[in-house]
This record gives sequence, structure tokens and C-alpha cells, in this order.
Amino acid sequence: MSNASQTRHADAILDESFLEIRAKLLEVAAALDRIDRADGELSADPQKMRQKIDQAIVLCGTPDIPRAERLQRLFSRDFDPNWRSERKVS
Repeated sequence: MSNASQTRHADAILDESFLEIRAKLLEVAAALDRIDRADGELSADPQKMRQKIDQAIVLCGTPDIPRAERLQRLFSRDFDPNWRSERKVS
């Protein structure tokens, strides 16, 4: 098979995924609304988490590919070659 015959049309992918994407976006928006309506200000670590979420939302709105890889890197720790000894893993 040629690569062209294996590729699905963008319309079909969006049609298949639209409701799931919509639901996930509504879930994110509702969670952010709850955070914003809550009493008190975010302390330092939660504020950093919120900033990452805000960065991720902006990243999702960019036409750059691969967005998923960039999101994964945003939320991942930098690799530490000494992670086993620091976490006491053999």
C-alpha cells in the first residue's frame, strides 16, 4: 500500500474526535473556573502548576506540530542521570 492510501482525511479524523475533544476542553475550562472561584491565592508550587497549564493552553492553540510532544516536555521533569540513587531505586 502506498502512504497516501493509508492516510485518513482530516475531516474524518475531526468528525470522529470532535465530541471527545469538546468534552475534554469543557472539563479543563470547568476545573479552571473552580480554581479561579475558590477562596485564597495559589501558593508558590500550585502557582507554577497553573502557569504550566496556561502555557499548555497557549501551546495547543499554535499551529506548530508536534503539539503533543511539546506538551509532554512541558509537563515532564528534565532527565536526571542520578534518579535511581536519589529515589533509592536499585
